[in-house]
Amino acid sequence: MNIFLILHKILIWAIPVLFAITVHEVAHGYVASLCGDQTAKMMGRLTLNPIKHIDLIGTIVVPAMMLLVSPFIFGWAKPVPVDWRNLKNPRMDMAKVAIAGPAVNIIMAIMWGGIARLGLMMDPNSYQAVVFSQMGMAGIQINVILAVLNVIPIPPLDGSRVLSSFLSPSAAFQYAKLEPYGFFILIGLMLTGILGKIMWPMVSFLVVFIASLFGIGV
Repeated sequence: MNIFLILHKILIWAIPVLFAITVHEVAHGYVASLCGDQTAKMMGRLTLNPIKHIDLIGTIVVPAMMLLVSPFIFGWAKPVPVDWRNLKNPRMDMAKVAIAGPAVNIIMAIMWGGIARLGLMMDPNSYQAVVFSQMGMAGIQINVILAVLNVIPIPPLDGSRVLSSFLSPSAAFQYAKLEPYGFFILIGLMLTGILGKIMWPMVSFLVVFIASLFGIGV
């Protein structure tokens, strides 16, 4: 891959990735604030400034490595701090805070679909048209991937927080004990191909569905 193609790919993916993971975390903090916990707000994390949310490994290293070896990219930001003790209804509010991240990723995927459509409406010979259409599709893909990945109920992913809110306190406590091993479980599932088999049917469906809303061929 020559330097121009590398720079072009970085241009296409960098903005969607930064927005996807930044807004995902802000959504958690914003809903937590609505539910009574102001921790994220007091720590200055309810901001779209990506610098406040960047995690060296998850926001820069992992996406950069995947950019070079994979057609798909994902990453993560520093988790927004939430003190569940401050929530008005901790068990149910925990589910609301958790699902806010994946939900906002789906909303952003739809917005990026509009940007991709705008690119297709431009002069097809212009570089701006290429950037808009390709960046729009990248935005759809990264947001759908993050949404689907995060609803998997493996601690500490968001899906595990939602599931915990419906378990009995004792069962939720036992379930939470998996959290220190969650990252290794995900890596194991990824290396064995199981994660892909779990994710890609839903990812493919959502990407095609959102693209079809805007008349975009995938």
